[in-house]
Amino acid sequence: MNTPSVCTRRQFLQRASAALAGASLGPALVTSTWAESAQRKTIGLQVGAVSFLDEGTERVLDILQERGAVNALFLATFTYGRGIGGRQVPGQPLPDHGKQEYDLNFHGGNFATPHPKFYQHTALKQTKAPDHGDLDILTEVVPKAHRRGMKVYAWYEDAFRDDIPGIKNLQEVDWQGRRASTLCPLHPDYRSFLIGLTEDYCQSYDLDGLMWGSERQGPLHNAISARHGGKADASRVTCFCEFHQKAAKAHGIDPKRAKAAFEKLDQFIRAAHANERPNDGYFVEFWRLLLDYPELLAWEKLWTDGKHAIYADIFHTAKKSRPGVQVGFHIWHANSFSPFFRAEQNYAELAKVSDFLKIVVYNNCGGPRLHNQWLDYPNEAPLEALATKGLSADYVHRETKRALAGVQGKCQIYPGIDIDIPTSAKQKQTSPEDVYAATTAALKAGAGGVIFSRKYSEMRLPNLAAGGRAVRECGA
Repeated sequence: MNTPSVCTRRQFLQRASAALAGASLGPALVTSTWAESAQRKTIGLQVGAVSFLDEGTERVLDILQERGAVNALFLATFTYGRGIGGRQVPGQPLPDHGKQEYDLNFHGGNFATPHPKFYQHTALKQTKAPDHGDLDILTEVVPKAHRRGMKVYAWYEDAFRDDIPGIKNLQEVDWQGRRASTLCPLHPDYRSFLIGLTEDYCQSYDLDGLMWGSERQGPLHNAISARHGGKADASRVTCFCEFHQKAAKAHGIDPKRAKAAFEKLDQFIRAAHANERPNDGYFVEFWRLLLDYPELLAWEKLWTDGKHAIYADIFHTAKKSRPGVQVGFHIWHANSFSPFFRAEQNYAELAKVSDFLKIVVYNNCGGPRLHNQWLDYPNEAPLEALATKGLSADYVHRETKRALAGVQGKCQIYPGIDIDIPTSAKQKQTSPEDVYAATTAALKAGAGGVIFSRKYSEMRLPNLAAGGRAVRECGA
């Protein structure tokens, strides 16, 4: 573990020497030999454009292959978020590679080139990321990765900012009529943008696959803060735009009663936060609201059905645009923690519109994220110790097996293995042993591969190397 790169290089040379009977080898032959031997499972890693600029494309590819046994890049091509784009999150310790500085002016957007013909039916026409000038990261990386036998997936997500030209009319509306920063899954303009973006990636670039992610949920779940990452404001839940109201009426749902229902729910939640206990208790009062206002659940399903329709849009658009392309989706970590969100992620249904699912099983940061929720993880640390101990490799194994049982062989499962996802100073920090154990657990559970996450620019190389060691020892 102390000298992973030396051991890895020695292994490379031993394999190559046996194959070539003592012939002189250059770096390209070494990495190509490894890539050819590592195609049995997809060993992916999420990486943003800035890493290739900071360290050099060939150097990054060397590191990913040699340290992590990576054979597939999940390249952050469209995001306005810091989770998968940019360098290390400001304030967190810098990793042991790349520029030792923060990109404090991160903007985000499309890190490839938006080709206008694909965006004729949407107002979102100016999404080119200004961070790196005219750089097209797909043009830069795809041919170099392919020469090594590495696959490239365009990784794009449902994350935007308020100052994008044309975005205002696509934004969601809360039950009081105020605009939100998120985009409405039922808005035809937003759907057209995602269809155009998918067509653009598939037709303009020699991609092997796509992965789209949306770490969002419906209004009922947001109102009760059924998620990790802080409390939501029940007075701002969405969406009640004209398209949602039209869809509601078509399903026999009264938008006025739905708004009244969420107003009542907001009042209940505010009283609960003020420790004003209902006479019959919190759960009884909440259940009573659901009984009196079935519109709460109906509106939740209306929103969720819109999100799942986007999965189908992306899948069918990609398959039509580029036959053979692999299409998958990032499934939010709330799937592990919230029984409400989990109920909406029916793996059997998701498998109908995907070639693979990246299920988030971030066990290191999972402990800090899981303080007040519990879903069939009997072998974990006591609740009070989770923030410092994290979740175990057993959690990774269980979630992988659950996902595999859910899709019933109809699509691949690639668990997302977290490497150095930021936590607070006193919370669980990633170690090589953690990554090794989690990667091994996922592969031994029968996963079709793994995806090292969240992004290369926050990972420490010994931790990445531990994942690579697990891959090789598992024969993946």
